[in-house]
Amino acid sequence: MDARFDTKSAAREAVWDALENEGIARFPFPPHGRIPNFEGAPAAAERLFEQPPLAEARRLKVNPDAPQRHVRIEALRRGCVVFVPTPRLRGGFKQLDPTSIPDDEIKPAVSLSKMDRWAEPVALNNLPQLDAIVTGSVAVTREGHRCGKGEGYSDLEYAILRELGHDPVPVATTVHSLQCVASVPTDPHDLPLSQIVTPEETIEATDSPAPPTGIDWTALSEADLEEMPVLRQLRG
Repeated sequence: MDARFDTKSAAREAVWDALENEGIARFPFPPHGRIPNFEGAPAAAERLFEQPPLAEARRLKVNPDAPQRHVRIEALRRGCVVFVPTPRLRGGFKQLDPTSIPDDEIKPAVSLSKMDRWAEPVALNNLPQLDAIVTGSVAVTREGHRCGKGEGYSDLEYAILRELGHDPVPVATTVHSLQCVASVPTDPHDLPLSQIVTPEETIEATDSPAPPTGIDWTALSEADLEEMPVLRQLRG
């Protein structure tokens, strides 16, 4: 998509509409208001692991959304320990260790509805240094700019890791080619993309934002702290 957008909300609506109108969106429906699932998501997940940084990764954080379900499956099949943030960070992070999950249970283990059977909760201070992060996106640019569904959780999760003293790590996303746009606005807290992978192409970002150094506490409300106890824990 060659369009340039003045606002992230306009980019989101255009991508959601395009995926729906072109018949590219996949369950859950509608694509609007979420990280959209798309035709070819399994192929994008396989391509993601073909070269660095994911080819050598052993500890990954992967978002819990539907299109990255295939990433979680591939990661576990390849022996990666996968850390999954709980929805809205209400429960912190869960760890999926492939050494404790039978091969025939990997698919159910990565689904939110059945994950608790196999996942272990991980305290913030016990989160290890990650090798890479895979995030979901609504719209991206080839330069490495990204917008999610508008709630900012992926940005915040990265900032939490930095607040804990973790080193910056590469961030990849899997999307359909219709989700690649010419431009979207950027904000200081945006998650920096290193790599964008579609079912047909691997794009190395050419101008991704600088990684955050920690949490911007001034951007968070008391309601945010109530909804996400991990934040209150971090602030002490």
